[in-house]
Amino acid sequence: MNFAASNHAIKTFANLVELLPAVDQRKPQVLLLAGSVTPFRNDTDREMVFRQESNFYYLSGCTIPSAYLLLTFQDGTSLANNPSLQLFIPKTELADLMWSVPPPSIQEAQTLYDATLVAHTEALPEAIHQLLKAFPEAIFHTLPKGTPLFPDLAEQYSGIPLSRNARVTDEFLLAALHHARLTKDAAEVALIKKANEISSRAHEVVMRVLGQGVRGLIKKGKGAGTERPLLPGEWLIEKEAEAEALFVAFCRREGSVHQAYLPIVAASTRASTLHYCCNDKEFAWGPVKPHDHKNDNHLAHDQDKEFVPQVLLIDAGCEWDCYAADITRTMPVGNGGKFTPEARAIYELVLEMQKLSFETLEPGLHWDAIQLLCHRTLVKGFQRLGIFKSPESPGSGSWNSEEAILASGVSTAFFPHGVGHSLGMDVHDVPSASKPENNNTISGIPLGHPDFYTYLRLRLPLREGMVVTVEPGIYFSPHLLAAIRDSKHVDHEVLKKYESVGGVRIEDVVLITKEGYVNLTTVRSDVDWVEGVCSGNL
Repeated sequence: MNFAASNHAIKTFANLVELLPAVDQRKPQVLLLAGSVTPFRNDTDREMVFRQESNFYYLSGCTIPSAYLLLTFQDGTSLANNPSLQLFIPKTELADLMWSVPPPSIQEAQTLYDATLVAHTEALPEAIHQLLKAFPEAIFHTLPKGTPLFPDLAEQYSGIPLSRNARVTDEFLLAALHHARLTKDAAEVALIKKANEISSRAHEVVMRVLGQGVRGLIKKGKGAGTERPLLPGEWLIEKEAEAEALFVAFCRREGSVHQAYLPIVAASTRASTLHYCCNDKEFAWGPVKPHDHKNDNHLAHDQDKEFVPQVLLIDAGCEWDCYAADITRTMPVGNGGKFTPEARAIYELVLEMQKLSFETLEPGLHWDAIQLLCHRTLVKGFQRLGIFKSPESPGSGSWNSEEAILASGVSTAFFPHGVGHSLGMDVHDVPSASKPENNNTISGIPLGHPDFYTYLRLRLPLREGMVVTVEPGIYFSPHLLAAIRDSKHVDHEVLKKYESVGGVRIEDVVLITKEGYVNLTTVRSDVDWVEGVCSGNL
């Protein structure tokens, strides 16, 4: 039993009390939560893979479907340091034994979970009645009702306090939980670290299989049919789906049950779509040869093909015990596993954006400052490359200075998203705590353009114990570029040379520490290493 749910409960109640009106803060506080139920595939009786609701897991560490949780706290009493945590789990039925894996027994659950009491669900109504009797002034807190985001809390349980005229509210609990979950304890960091280590190795596996293909060390052959299917060690990555399959298979092989989100695997210009979801296209192939006018599906299976030099962007991370990884790597495909000069230039600029962000990280730094730093670095880099005109360009001047370009907002066409977000049990963790309605942003510093912050999911000063992603990117999306085709800041002839790159994103997960940060992502991203692996030379 390594998951200290009682510590999470104390932290949550401390945040909850701060949110309450002063008149209610000394009253008993009771949390009533339902866990997730086992999902089934439509029109079948086959269970889908179960994943516990994050807030329920945070307060219980329990992965049993259809469980309930009853927690009791009162400031100024023994319950302040030792809240009561009562866990209610389904009773094993014969059908459970026949069809599926049954829930643990009460005795087994008592050894597994950090709970004051473990009982069967049928005991929950009496437990609520006993709480009402012992604490007639208790306030019952639930997660928001009437939303698919959280499991339904059965009326047979939530209605009991109401029948006794007790106060039941869903106004405060979610905010308290999100504030508690914003910073992580050592056990949580260890789980996030494990997820990132597995995911880092999975990214490297994809790169290495690409490199083996470049060197011709993987022999192509016939697939299914009259001959045997290819074994995993014989697979070539020639499609986005094949790269995804390798990534997921590796994570599963290492014991991770869930991906933290659906992987994004985008080749060529499709990498300019931020949340590309299809993963169903073949890589872009090389020049059409004289007799390829009869091209049909045989070229995709029996003939040698030449890749057009392109990038493959993989944004993917697994979970470990409900805690997430979120890593993006952009790698070269074709061209012998090397970036084209244009792709390399963009990749190095994104790497510079991330490196400068890392150097700045420390508690107290407002995340808006990192967003601004990345846009500033992009503008300087584009001026070096000639994509943005510089003041030294003929006919330009102060109207084309770095500050003028920042103020115009034109860089959002190339870097439209936020530089990072909170990460924990959910990949876009604790949104209500990460992006408050009233953002006390940095003062005395020009913020560039308001559009820089439209999609920024974290708008807070950093705190020790926060886990965040740092994921700058540069994209050449035709939809976004349409809005700046007439911009005076852009050299449109130079821009044309880079549009075929598609997009580059580099994303790591970091823990904010007292001294600065620790990078929890272990797969490397420096150009020489990535090219060395993807070319099969390392």
